[in-house]
Amino acid sequence: MNVKTPNAIDSYVGARIRTRRQLLGMSQERLAEQIGVTFQQVQKYEKGINRIGASRLQRIAEVLHTSPSFFFEQGDSGRLAVRGRGEPNHTDPVAEFLQTKEGLVLNRAFLKIADPDIRETIIALVTAMGQAESRGPTAAASTADISHPLGE
Repeated sequence: MNVKTPNAIDSYVGARIRTRRQLLGMSQERLAEQIGVTFQQVQKYEKGINRIGASRLQRIAEVLHTSPSFFFEQGDSGRLAVRGRGEPNHTDPVAEFLQTKEGLVLNRAFLKIADPDIRETIIALVTAMGQAESRGPTAAASTADISHPLGE
């Protein structure tokens, strides 16, 4: 029995569609309705099982308020890098993080913060926590200093 495996680029484009859709808080059903297909078809697109034609990809981009090129972008190069046996080069940690549940939740919450000072404070806090984490268990005191900056 010959099982059809998704093409690596189709899978990558599908994952980018899924990420963008989830970032916007849109359901598969809603996207399907907007582009004129069933939600099962959207599932197949997102998994890379079914290929997406150019006109359909253009419509998906419109509905998701982005450009078709967004679905092919990766990392700093701006283009999908393919290596080896046709598999995408997953070296962009930001893109990988955005495909996780935590990444989506964090992004949605952060985007709701309008105050630029609060955003900067959060960035500084997370940066400091990441640095403390990378230094190991001896960094517990500096993490406490961040949690209670006024010595409370």
